[in-house]
Amino acid sequence: MSNSFLGCDISYDEAKIVIFGAGFDGTTSNKPGARFAPVVMRQESYGLETYSPYQGKDLEEDTKVHDAGDLELVGRSAATAVDMVEEKAEQILSDGKIPLMIGGEHLMTLGAVRAAAKKYPDLHIIHFDAHADLRKDYMGEELSHATVMRRCYDIVGEGKIFQVGIRSGTKEEFSFKAEHLAQNLDGFMDKPIYFTLDLDVLDPSFMPGTGTPEAGGMNFLELLNDILHLQKFNVVGCDIVELAPNYDPSGISAATACKVLRELLITISITS
Repeated sequence: MSNSFLGCDISYDEAKIVIFGAGFDGTTSNKPGARFAPVVMRQESYGLETYSPYQGKDLEEDTKVHDAGDLELVGRSAATAVDMVEEKAEQILSDGKIPLMIGGEHLMTLGAVRAAAKKYPDLHIIHFDAHADLRKDYMGEELSHATVMRRCYDIVGEGKIFQVGIRSGTKEEFSFKAEHLAQNLDGFMDKPIYFTLDLDVLDPSFMPGTGTPEAGGMNFLELLNDILHLQKFNVVGCDIVELAPNYDPSGISAATACKVLRELLITISITS
């Protein structure tokens, strides 16, 4: 059995999309375990078909994806881990490819966004999540899974982040969101897009294996429908984060995450 995600074992030079794992959960404030997601998702992917009946495409036959393995982030500081993600994403982008990161906690998105914003100064972000992640700091720390989108806002600026599925945050976060973030996707269509997907956007009944489950979320088909709409956008980088597989011994969460990733890879391949 390959160590790559299912159907993603072509060479780096041939690839249009490059997967890499960022298994870090050092700032997790509720339940850690997202560090295990990249390895578990690769293992779980071999229970999945490469063919998508939703898109009529095959991950192995119709896409060009290379799995570059995992960064060694466990035991690193948050700042170092973010820097290492940035360096990896910057290398992939400089080679004319699309980075797709498997987290890990959501803070790792910051490194990939830093890299994408260097290449695409007018970068816009589409962010799926249960949590706003817009705190200025969390318990005095500016680098946290709870502050990641505020740090991304510091990079991309006013009106360039659009959030979907948010149902948890402080009053201040929701006020900041209303004042400074995009309220619709008008103006995003012709811009370079970074897509970040926190799996806790799904309802815990579909995704119990995450560190901070939040009732009231999407079901799988609702999320799939939104992912398919990404075909209309110029996606230049993306990630899927916050699977914590140890909290779902049934394996349903990991299996769902793999299916989401399959559909995301095929969708991004169509847009690239």
